[in-house]
Amino acid sequence: ADDQKLQGALKKLGVSPIGDIEEVNLIMDNGNVVHFSHPKVQASIPSNTYVVSGHSETKKLADMLPGIMNQLGVENVGQLKNIHQSMGGGKADAAIPDTEDFE
Repeated sequence: ADDQKLQGALKKLGVSPIGDIEEVNLIMDNGNVVHFSHPKVQASIPSNTYVVSGHSETKKLADMLPGIMNQLGVENVGQLKNIHQSMGGGKADAAIPDTEDFE
């Protein structure tokens, strides 16, 4: 019943399937990544609505490196500094620049 309600609401928003998506990674503030491998992805650009479904795994950001580097943004610099420091990288500020330096 809940699935039918969800599908009805998504139909009203006009979501359409998007094919050929190999993976989706949702990077959380707590350093975890919700990783979907070969998910079903649907979207409605005008409604700014994206639906990702399928089997997911929660992994640590550090465990996903370096393969996930191209998916990270400036909002993840702090997490990268913490990972660097925890791996014995010494003072994190010396190795990874602050976000101001990216502009």
